Amino acid sequence: MKLAEAAAIVTGGASGLGRATAEALKAAGAQVTIFDLDAARGAEAAGQIGAGFVPVDVTDAGSVTGGIAAARASMGGLTALVNCAGIATGEKTVGREGPHGLESFARTVSINLTGSFNCLRLAAAAMAENAPNADGERGVVINTASVAAFEGQKGQTAYAASKAGVAGLSLPAARDLAGHGIRVNAIAPGLFLTPMLEGLGEEIVAGLAADVQFPKRLGRPEEFAALALHLIENPYINGTTVRIDGALRMP
Repeated sequence: MKLAEAAAIVTGGASGLGRATAEALKAAGAQVTIFDLDAARGAEAAGQIGAGFVPVDVTDAGSVTGGIAAARASMGGLTALVNCAGIATGEKTVGREGPHGLESFARTVSINLTGSFNCLRLAAAAMAENAPNADGERGVVINTASVAAFEGQKGQTAYAASKAGVAGLSLPAARDLAGHGIRVNAIAPGLFLTPMLEGLGEEIVAGLAADVQFPKRLGRPEEFAALALHLIENPYINGTTVRIDGALRMP
């Protein structure tokens, strides 16, 4: 898929990996619409990037349906979805205050996994209506997993389980959608310098980077974005989860 001809939705596009991806897509000539629950930050980011914006709750079917309809109307179509919306939680299975909260576990899975699938299924239904390109392709979906899907650490049962589910979506969804000419992949980032990590301070960030093999630093959001754009462009990458982590294996 040619980036200059793409019409893309980026969820969680108001900040972090999502914003970097929205910026890179726009710079490559794509039409971009940001979905984010934070209306103020989403509108601000969209204005700075030159993208469209729709306030969307990824866990709500009606919200996503309306957002996709608005994005298609403003962009004249939809050919790519990059799911970056998500939350990170820290809570042990049994901690000082007792067992892991069921509500907090369910909320993490609802946003990270169910929200990703909700956007995937509805976006794919819209993409299936597209005319195919020369490769027979009608669209591409990229989900955001995490290295925690494979090496979850203490206090990450909810987060790791949700991201493992995202990684597990890639192949069956790609098989389901192959007949429609829609590819599905996931990216599993390691430690990236997003606003959430920057807020921890330089000393803690340096400590986190110590386990990264090379380059000896945290990932940059633009590096995630570069991989996302390559996955959109390369028609033969399908049904897989690609790690981007500097050879990090979480201890």
